[in-house]
Amino acid sequence: MGKHYVIRDYKKSDYASLINLWNRTGLNTPGRGDNETVINRTLSMEAKLFILVKDNGILVGSTWITTDGRRLYMHHFGILPEHQGLGLGKMLLKRTLQYAKAKRMQIKLEVHRDNEIAKKMYLKAGFKYLGDYQIYIIRDTQAINIKDLFLS
Repeated sequence: MGKHYVIRDYKKSDYASLINLWNRTGLNTPGRGDNETVINRTLSMEAKLFILVKDNGILVGSTWITTDGRRLYMHHFGILPEHQGLGLGKMLLKRTLQYAKAKRMQIKLEVHRDNEIAKKMYLKAGFKYLGDYQIYIIRDTQAINIKDLFLS
């Protein structure tokens, strides 16, 4: 497992390959706003972006870890489809959890409800399902209408 792969920090020159990975794994959808500027901004604010690279230089996986100063948030955890089933997700998750442990911070993630393989891996790694929480988001900040908020 992983003998021809290395996990390293993201570099700005990795951006095109990273977006290709996110597009191919469904992690880069319109409206998310995860572009080069956002990545660089989060990295300047103590975020971490690990990438998994095959020995031929092909980027095959990523995990993006951001923080609010009290806990870590794991985003964009994915492996290219043709490299799945080789234990690379476990390898990348192990590195992510080593980072969380070194930072001495809780780590939280979101996973699609239909992604049974990932859910099983996360539970096995020690993550707990927070079934009493639902997650809400406003993606289009231009649509926020403060003036009419709570008038009806």
